[in-house]
Amino acid sequence: MAMLDYLIIGGGLSGIAFAEQLRKQSKSFCLITDDSQQSSKVAGGIFNPVILKRFTLAWKADKQLKEAILFYQAIEEILGESLLKFMPIYRRFNSVKEQNDWFASADKPLLSSFLSTDLMKNIPGIHSEFSFGKVEQTGVLDTKRLLKAYRAFLQANDLLLVDTFDHQQMRIEDDVVYYKDKVAKRIIFCEGYGLVQNPFFRDLSLKGNKGEYLIIKSEELKLTAMIKSSVFIIPLGDDLYKIGATYERKFENQKPSEEKKTYLQQKLDKVLDCPYEIIDQQAGVRPTVPDRRPLIGQHPRHKQLFISNGFGSRGVLIAPSASEMLFNYIEHKTPLDAAVDCKRYFN
Repeated sequence: MAMLDYLIIGGGLSGIAFAEQLRKQSKSFCLITDDSQQSSKVAGGIFNPVILKRFTLAWKADKQLKEAILFYQAIEEILGESLLKFMPIYRRFNSVKEQNDWFASADKPLLSSFLSTDLMKNIPGIHSEFSFGKVEQTGVLDTKRLLKAYRAFLQANDLLLVDTFDHQQMRIEDDVVYYKDKVAKRIIFCEGYGLVQNPFFRDLSLKGNKGEYLIIKSEELKLTAMIKSSVFIIPLGDDLYKIGATYERKFENQKPSEEKKTYLQQKLDKVLDCPYEIIDQQAGVRPTVPDRRPLIGQHPRHKQLFISNGFGSRGVLIAPSASEMLFNYIEHKTPLDAAVDCKRYFN
Protein backbone atom coordinates (compact mmCIF):
# COMPACT_ATOMS: atom_id res chain seq x y z
CA MET A 1 0.00 0.00 0.00
CA ALA A 2 1.34 3.39 -0.98
CA MET A 3 1.50 5.82 1.91
CA LEU A 4 -0.77 8.85 1.44
CA ASP A 5 -0.23 12.14 3.18
CA TYR A 6 -3.96 12.52 3.94
CA LEU A 7 -7.37 10.91 3.88
CA ILE A 8 -10.27 13.38 3.72
CA ILE A 9 -13.66 12.19 4.93
CA GLY A 10 -16.52 14.18 3.41
CA GLY A 11 -17.04 15.80 0.02
CA GLY A 12 -18.88 18.99 0.92
CA LEU A 13 -17.44 22.50 0.89
CA SER A 14 -15.08 21.75 3.77
CA GLY A 15 -13.69 18.59 2.17
CA ILE A 16 -13.27 20.24 -1.23
CA ALA A 17 -11.54 23.27 0.27
CA PHE A 18 -9.03 21.11 2.13
CA ALA A 19 -8.48 18.91 -0.91
CA GLU A 20 -7.56 22.04 -2.87
CA GLN A 21 -5.03 23.05 -0.23
CA LEU A 22 -3.40 19.64 -0.55
CA ARG A 23 -3.49 19.60 -4.36
CA LYS A 24 -1.85 23.03 -4.57
CA GLN A 25 0.92 21.87 -2.24
CA SER A 26 1.45 18.56 -4.11
CA LYS A 27 0.37 16.46 -1.13
CA SER A 28 -1.00 12.98 -1.82
CA PHE A 29 -4.55 12.31 -0.68
CA CYS A 30 -7.80 10.46 -1.21
CA LEU A 31 -11.23 11.94 -0.52
CA ILE A 32 -13.89 9.52 0.74
CA THR A 33 -17.57 10.41 0.51
CA ASP A 34 -20.99 8.86 0.08
CA ASP A 35 -22.92 12.13 -0.38
CA SER A 36 -25.07 11.33 2.67
CA GLN A 37 -24.91 14.93 3.93
CA GLN A 38 -26.83 17.33 1.71
CA SER A 39 -26.23 20.71 3.35
CA SER A 40 -23.56 21.87 0.87
CA LYS A 41 -25.47 20.57 -2.14
CA VAL A 42 -28.80 22.25 -1.31
CA ALA A 43 -27.40 25.40 0.35
CA GLY A 44 -28.39 28.81 -0.89
CA GLY A 45 -24.75 29.37 -1.76
CA ILE A 46 -24.82 33.05 -0.81
CA PHE A 47 -21.58 34.82 -0.02
CA ASN A 48 -22.42 37.83 2.09
CA PRO A 49 -20.26 39.31 4.87
CA VAL A 50 -23.10 41.23 6.56
CA ILE A 51 -25.52 39.89 9.16
CA LEU A 52 -28.70 41.41 7.76
CA LYS A 53 -30.77 41.08 10.91
CA ARG A 54 -28.57 43.49 12.86
CA PHE A 55 -26.54 45.19 10.08
CA THR A 56 -23.23 44.03 11.51
CA LEU A 57 -20.19 42.39 9.97
CA ALA A 58 -19.98 38.64 10.53
CA TRP A 59 -16.91 37.25 12.32
CA LYS A 60 -13.82 38.04 10.18
CA ALA A 61 -16.10 38.09 7.14
CA ASP A 62 -14.25 40.85 5.27
CA LYS A 63 -11.05 38.76 5.20
CA GLN A 64 -12.97 35.55 4.50
CA LEU A 65 -14.77 37.18 1.57
CA LYS A 66 -11.55 38.16 -0.21
CA GLU A 67 -10.03 34.72 0.29
CA ALA A 68 -13.22 32.91 -0.76
CA ILE A 69 -13.63 34.81 -4.03
CA LEU A 70 -10.02 34.15 -5.04
CA PHE A 71 -10.39 30.51 -4.04
CA TYR A 72 -13.56 29.87 -6.07
CA GLN A 73 -12.27 31.80 -9.06
CA ALA A 74 -9.19 29.55 -9.08
CA ILE A 75 -11.44 26.47 -8.95
CA GLU A 76 -13.46 27.85 -11.87
CA GLU A 77 -10.25 27.91 -13.89
CA ILE A 78 -9.30 24.37 -12.88
CA LEU A 79 -12.73 22.88 -13.58
CA GLY A 80 -13.63 25.03 -16.59
CA GLU A 81 -16.95 25.82 -14.91
CA SER A 82 -18.78 29.06 -14.15
CA LEU A 83 -19.56 28.84 -10.44
CA LEU A 84 -19.70 32.40 -9.09
CA LYS A 85 -22.37 34.94 -9.90
CA PHE A 86 -22.01 38.39 -8.41
CA MET A 87 -25.25 40.16 -7.56
CA PRO A 88 -26.29 42.58 -4.82
CA ILE A 89 -28.70 41.85 -2.00
CA TYR A 90 -31.58 44.25 -1.39
CA ARG A 91 -32.62 44.24 2.26
CA ARG A 92 -36.33 44.99 2.59
CA PHE A 93 -36.92 47.43 5.47
CA ASN A 94 -39.84 46.82 7.80
CA SER A 95 -39.81 50.18 9.55
CA VAL A 96 -38.33 53.66 9.54
CA LYS A 97 -36.16 52.60 12.49
CA GLU A 98 -34.56 49.83 10.40
CA GLN A 99 -33.81 52.33 7.68
CA ASN A 100 -32.18 54.68 10.19
CA ASP A 101 -30.17 51.80 11.67
CA TRP A 102 -28.97 50.99 8.16
CA PHE A 103 -27.58 54.50 7.66
CA ALA A 104 -25.89 54.38 11.07
CA SER A 105 -24.21 51.07 10.20
CA ALA A 106 -23.19 52.29 6.73
CA ASP A 107 -21.13 55.04 8.41
CA LYS A 108 -18.97 52.51 10.23
CA PRO A 109 -15.55 51.90 8.62
CA LEU A 110 -15.87 48.12 8.40
CA LEU A 111 -19.33 48.27 6.81
CA SER A 112 -19.13 51.33 4.58
CA SER A 113 -17.83 49.36 1.60
CA PHE A 114 -20.70 46.87 1.84
CA LEU A 115 -23.78 48.95 2.74
CA SER A 116 -24.87 51.48 0.13
CA THR A 117 -26.58 54.67 1.26
CA ASP A 118 -28.46 54.92 -2.04
CA LEU A 119 -31.78 53.31 -1.20
CA MET A 120 -34.05 51.58 -3.69
CA LYS A 121 -37.63 52.83 -3.44
CA ASN A 122 -39.47 50.13 -5.37
CA ILE A 123 -38.66 46.72 -6.80
CA PRO A 124 -41.23 45.33 -9.28
CA GLY A 125 -42.93 42.21 -8.00
CA ILE A 126 -41.91 42.81 -4.36
CA HIS A 127 -44.34 44.35 -1.90
CA SER A 128 -42.91 46.80 0.62
CA GLU A 129 -44.17 49.83 2.53
CA PHE A 130 -40.59 51.05 2.95
CA SER A 131 -37.38 51.19 0.95
CA PHE A 132 -34.64 48.63 0.27
CA GLY A 133 -30.98 48.85 1.32
CA LYS A 134 -28.36 47.53 -1.08
CA VAL A 135 -25.58 45.20 0.09
CA GLU A 136 -22.62 45.19 -2.31
CA GLN A 137 -19.78 42.70 -2.97
CA THR A 138 -22.19 39.78 -2.59
CA GLY A 139 -23.32 36.94 -4.82
CA VAL A 140 -24.03 33.24 -5.14
CA LEU A 141 -21.83 30.17 -5.51
CA ASP A 142 -23.44 27.31 -7.44
CA THR A 143 -22.65 24.70 -4.79
CA LYS A 144 -24.43 21.88 -6.57
CA ARG A 145 -22.42 22.42 -9.76
CA LEU A 146 -19.21 22.80 -7.77
CA LEU A 147 -19.68 19.52 -5.92
CA LYS A 148 -20.56 17.62 -9.09
CA ALA A 149 -17.68 19.05 -11.14
CA TYR A 150 -15.07 18.69 -8.40
CA ARG A 151 -16.12 15.12 -7.75
CA ALA A 152 -15.63 14.35 -11.47
CA PHE A 153 -12.23 16.05 -11.30
CA LEU A 154 -11.18 13.87 -8.36
CA GLN A 155 -12.43 10.72 -10.07
CA ALA A 156 -10.51 11.56 -13.24
CA ASN A 157 -7.33 11.88 -11.16
CA ASP A 158 -7.95 8.75 -9.06
CA LEU A 159 -8.33 10.81 -5.88
CA LEU A 160 -11.88 9.78 -4.91
CA LEU A 161 -13.36 6.80 -3.13
CA VAL A 162 -17.17 6.63 -3.14
CA ASP A 163 -17.85 4.81 0.08
CA THR A 164 -19.74 5.14 3.35
CA PHE A 165 -16.92 5.64 5.82
CA ASP A 166 -17.00 3.06 8.61
CA HIS A 167 -15.17 4.41 11.65
CA GLN A 168 -14.94 0.89 13.09
CA GLN A 169 -12.69 -0.18 10.21
CA MET A 170 -10.19 2.61 10.87
CA ARG A 171 -7.00 1.61 12.69
CA ILE A 172 -4.41 3.92 14.19
CA GLU A 173 -1.00 2.28 14.44
CA ASP A 174 2.58 3.56 14.54
CA ASP A 175 1.63 7.15 13.76
CA VAL A 176 -0.36 6.23 10.66
CA VAL A 177 -4.02 5.58 9.90
CA TYR A 178 -5.27 2.50 8.08
CA TYR A 179 -8.66 2.31 6.38
CA LYS A 180 -9.47 -0.73 4.24
CA ASP A 181 -6.79 -0.66 1.51
CA LYS A 182 -5.69 2.91 2.33
CA VAL A 183 -2.90 4.05 4.63
CA ALA A 184 -2.19 7.69 5.41
CA LYS A 185 -0.21 9.87 7.77
CA ARG A 186 -3.27 11.89 8.74
CA ILE A 187 -7.04 11.87 8.39
CA ILE A 188 -9.24 14.97 8.17
CA PHE A 189 -12.91 14.67 9.10
CA CYS A 190 -15.10 17.04 7.09
CA GLU A 191 -18.35 15.17 7.68
CA GLY A 192 -20.74 18.04 8.29
CA TYR A 193 -23.66 16.96 10.46
CA GLY A 194 -22.43 13.38 10.04
CA LEU A 195 -19.84 14.23 12.71
CA VAL A 196 -22.40 13.31 15.39
CA GLN A 197 -21.77 9.65 14.42
CA ASN A 198 -17.98 10.02 14.64
CA PRO A 199 -16.76 8.18 17.78
CA PHE A 200 -13.66 10.39 18.02
CA PHE A 201 -15.31 13.83 17.71
CA ARG A 202 -19.00 13.33 18.51
CA ASP A 203 -18.58 14.75 22.03
CA LEU A 204 -17.94 18.20 20.58
CA SER A 205 -20.81 20.65 20.80
CA LEU A 206 -21.86 20.29 17.16
CA LYS A 207 -25.60 20.53 16.61
CA GLY A 208 -27.79 20.05 13.56
CA ASN A 209 -29.90 22.85 12.17
CA LYS A 210 -32.25 21.70 9.42
CA GLY A 211 -32.86 24.11 6.57
CA GLU A 212 -35.49 23.82 3.85
CA TYR A 213 -35.84 25.73 0.57
CA LEU A 214 -38.47 26.06 -2.11
CA ILE A 215 -37.72 26.40 -5.81
CA ILE A 216 -40.36 28.49 -7.53
CA LYS A 217 -41.00 29.65 -11.09
CA SER A 218 -42.39 33.10 -11.84
CA GLU A 219 -42.38 34.54 -15.36
CA GLU A 220 -43.42 37.98 -14.08
CA LEU A 221 -40.72 38.32 -11.42
CA LYS A 222 -37.68 39.66 -13.25
CA LEU A 223 -35.13 39.98 -10.45
CA THR A 224 -31.43 40.50 -11.14
CA ALA A 225 -30.57 40.80 -7.44
CA MET A 226 -31.30 38.84 -4.27
CA ILE A 227 -34.02 40.03 -1.91
CA LYS A 228 -33.81 39.61 1.86
CA SER A 229 -37.04 40.02 3.76
CA SER A 230 -38.59 37.38 6.03
CA VAL A 231 -37.18 34.96 3.43
CA PHE A 232 -34.34 35.12 0.92
CA ILE A 233 -35.28 35.24 -2.76
CA ILE A 234 -32.35 34.10 -4.90
CA PRO A 235 -32.53 34.32 -8.73
CA LEU A 236 -31.40 31.09 -10.41
CA GLY A 237 -32.08 32.05 -14.03
CA ASP A 238 -34.79 30.84 -16.43
CA ASP A 239 -37.48 32.46 -14.22
CA LEU A 240 -36.51 30.17 -11.32
CA TYR A 241 -35.88 31.37 -7.75
CA LYS A 242 -34.70 29.70 -4.55
CA ILE A 243 -36.75 30.67 -1.48
CA GLY A 244 -35.56 30.08 2.06
CA ALA A 245 -34.54 29.12 4.42
CA THR A 246 -35.97 27.57 7.54
CA TYR A 247 -33.95 27.01 10.73
CA GLU A 248 -35.06 23.99 12.73
CA ARG A 249 -33.09 22.71 15.71
CA LYS A 250 -35.39 19.77 16.44
CA PHE A 251 -36.06 17.43 13.53
CA GLU A 252 -36.63 13.73 12.87
CA ASN A 253 -34.99 13.37 9.46
CA GLN A 254 -33.33 15.29 6.62
CA LYS A 255 -36.30 15.08 4.25
CA PRO A 256 -38.43 18.06 3.10
CA SER A 257 -41.62 18.53 5.09
CA GLU A 258 -45.10 19.73 4.20
CA GLU A 259 -45.11 21.89 7.33
CA LYS A 260 -42.08 23.92 6.22
CA LYS A 261 -43.36 24.12 2.67
CA THR A 262 -46.50 25.82 3.98
CA TYR A 263 -44.42 28.02 6.30
CA LEU A 264 -42.18 29.28 3.49
CA GLN A 265 -45.12 29.77 1.15
CA GLN A 266 -46.95 31.89 3.73
CA LYS A 267 -43.83 34.04 4.22
CA LEU A 268 -43.39 34.42 0.47
CA ASP A 269 -47.03 35.39 -0.12
CA LYS A 270 -46.55 38.41 2.13
CA VAL A 271 -43.64 39.64 0.01
CA LEU A 272 -44.39 38.65 -3.57
CA ASP A 273 -46.78 40.71 -5.70
CA CYS A 274 -46.92 38.34 -8.67
CA PRO A 275 -48.02 34.77 -9.40
CA TYR A 276 -45.61 31.85 -9.00
CA GLU A 277 -45.50 28.06 -9.07
CA ILE A 278 -43.64 25.79 -6.62
CA ILE A 279 -41.33 23.54 -8.64
CA ASP A 280 -39.31 21.75 -5.95
CA GLN A 281 -38.47 21.57 -2.27
CA GLN A 282 -35.03 20.80 -0.79
CA ALA A 283 -33.68 20.12 2.67
CA GLY A 284 -30.33 19.64 4.41
CA VAL A 285 -28.88 19.82 7.91
CA ARG A 286 -26.32 22.51 8.68
CA PRO A 287 -23.55 21.67 11.18
CA THR A 288 -23.65 24.43 13.80
CA VAL A 289 -21.75 25.24 17.00
CA PRO A 290 -23.17 27.11 20.02
CA ASP A 291 -20.57 29.88 19.89
CA ARG A 292 -21.00 30.25 16.09
CA ARG A 293 -17.33 29.54 15.42
CA PRO A 294 -15.95 26.66 13.35
CA LEU A 295 -14.45 23.51 14.81
CA ILE A 296 -10.91 23.20 13.46
CA GLY A 297 -7.91 21.34 14.80
CA GLN A 298 -6.44 18.15 16.18
CA HIS A 299 -7.79 15.40 18.39
CA PRO A 300 -6.18 15.75 21.86
CA ARG A 301 -5.12 12.09 22.07
CA HIS A 302 -4.99 10.74 18.53
CA LYS A 303 -2.52 13.10 16.88
CA GLN A 304 -3.21 11.82 13.35
CA LEU A 305 -6.88 12.85 13.53
CA PHE A 306 -8.09 16.32 12.57
CA ILE A 307 -11.39 18.10 12.02
CA SER A 308 -12.77 20.93 9.87
CA ASN A 309 -16.45 21.44 10.55
CA GLY A 310 -19.20 23.57 12.11
CA PHE A 311 -19.54 26.26 9.45
CA GLY A 312 -23.31 26.61 9.83
CA SER A 313 -24.95 28.71 7.13
CA ARG A 314 -21.69 30.49 6.21
CA GLY A 315 -19.79 27.58 4.73
CA VAL A 316 -19.26 29.31 1.38
CA LEU A 317 -17.34 32.10 3.12
CA ILE A 318 -15.60 30.13 5.86
CA ALA A 319 -14.46 26.92 4.11
CA PRO A 320 -11.52 28.36 2.12
CA SER A 321 -9.95 30.24 5.04
CA ALA A 322 -10.63 27.37 7.46
CA SER A 323 -8.87 24.90 5.17
CA GLU A 324 -5.85 27.18 4.90
CA MET A 325 -5.69 27.61 8.68
CA LEU A 326 -5.84 23.87 9.24
CA PHE A 327 -3.22 23.12 6.57
CA ASN A 328 -0.80 25.68 8.01
CA TYR A 329 -1.42 24.34 11.51
CA ILE A 330 -0.57 20.79 10.45
CA GLU A 331 2.27 21.42 8.02
CA HIS A 332 3.87 24.58 9.41
CA LYS A 333 2.89 24.47 13.10
CA THR A 334 1.09 27.80 12.75
CA PRO A 335 -1.05 28.24 15.91
CA LEU A 336 -4.80 28.17 15.47
CA ASP A 337 -6.95 31.06 16.57
CA ALA A 338 -8.32 30.00 19.96
CA ALA A 339 -11.79 31.00 18.77
CA VAL A 340 -11.86 28.15 16.23
CA ASP A 341 -9.62 25.53 17.86
CA CYS A 342 -11.75 22.45 18.57
CA LYS A 343 -9.85 21.96 21.85
CA ARG A 344 -12.15 24.52 23.42
CA TYR A 345 -14.86 21.87 23.55
CA PHE A 346 -12.78 18.89 24.68
CA ASN A 347 -12.88 18.18 28.42
